[in-house]
Amino acid sequence: MSSVIGVDLGGTKVSVACLRGRKIGESVLQPTDRSASGALIDQLVAMVDRIRSDDLAAVGIGVPSVVEFATGRVVSSVNIPLVDVPLRKVLGERLGVPVFVDNDATVAALAEAHDPDLRLVARNLVMLTVGTGVGGGIVLGGRIYRGATGGAGEFGHTIVGLGLDDGAEVPAPGGTFPQRGSLEWAAAGHALDRLTEQAAESQAESALGELKAQGKSVLGAEAVEAAEQGDAVAARIVEIWAERVGIGIANAINTFDPEEVVIGGGAARAGELLLEPARRVASGYVVPGLGGKTSIRLAWHGVRAGVLGAALLAAHEVEAGGGAENGDGGENGADAGETVSSDPAATGRPAPSTERAREAQQRLRANEEASES
Repeated sequence: MSSVIGVDLGGTKVSVACLRGRKIGESVLQPTDRSASGALIDQLVAMVDRIRSDDLAAVGIGVPSVVEFATGRVVSSVNIPLVDVPLRKVLGERLGVPVFVDNDATVAALAEAHDPDLRLVARNLVMLTVGTGVGGGIVLGGRIYRGATGGAGEFGHTIVGLGLDDGAEVPAPGGTFPQRGSLEWAAAGHALDRLTEQAAESQAESALGELKAQGKSVLGAEAVEAAEQGDAVAARIVEIWAERVGIGIANAINTFDPEEVVIGGGAARAGELLLEPARRVASGYVVPGLGGKTSIRLAWHGVRAGVLGAALLAAHEVEAGGGAENGDGGENGADAGETVSSDPAATGRPAPSTERAREAQQRLRANEEASES
């Protein structure tokens, strides 16, 4: 049985891990070398070489960028110095095996379509990654959906709040993104930070106000912690933020009618404080007749979703014959059911039970603790 390696390339850290069959190895982590393109490529090669074995078949990489999948060229990127680098060709020549490059949220969505035992359980899935920004990934019919340019899934830039009352003109777009009124502007981590700072300023008697008076940090993380401890002001702030996420979920359901909508990123740490209001609001904005078969849940794979998804991407493309020159595994990539999930009933499996979800959350916490240690 051959192996593949997944690489999760982030703006602050790089994680690599080996996948053999249904078993993903321990992740190796390093701070991202953003000094120059060459230095970062050298780092990626060294990290893969550190854990590779003689039976390595391919490498998958998830990057926080818009990617031209067929060539692995990074079209645009804010956090890493790889714009216009044909990463697939460069790394393929250095490593001597096929390399597949995709957006990090896209490969995380692929991971979340698989349960903790790496069985395919959702052939139609939308993932929203809510952190500093809001990103996303789409799996349709068991396949990664990338769109015409490779950038599909930018849910954060969908418009959710322009205030277009009767007769109101559409405002001119701003010069930068996220645009005012977008989901990212309304519901990303920075939005929760803004709401928290405003509450601390106006509600001096609250736990958030007390933190501010003491000169301590008063951001979204503090709001979630205070809400968990029962502070009513903080709880309402978190609820407002979660309700905004719910609008994004409703839009995803109305557009794709998926089996699952998964919330990942740092927001998932808010747990039920996020999930209950988001579900409630989403249900109210979904068109009657849709959503009845859609489950809304937190991400299972936590901090390892990126590296696992990248490894699954490599495995799927190898099995689909995507290792040929230019690596064209199809316009939107290999079928997610063609590999790893050898269970013949996998494509017809129902949505995971509550018990399996509970087990997945326990594994998520264990993975996060292992990554932090």
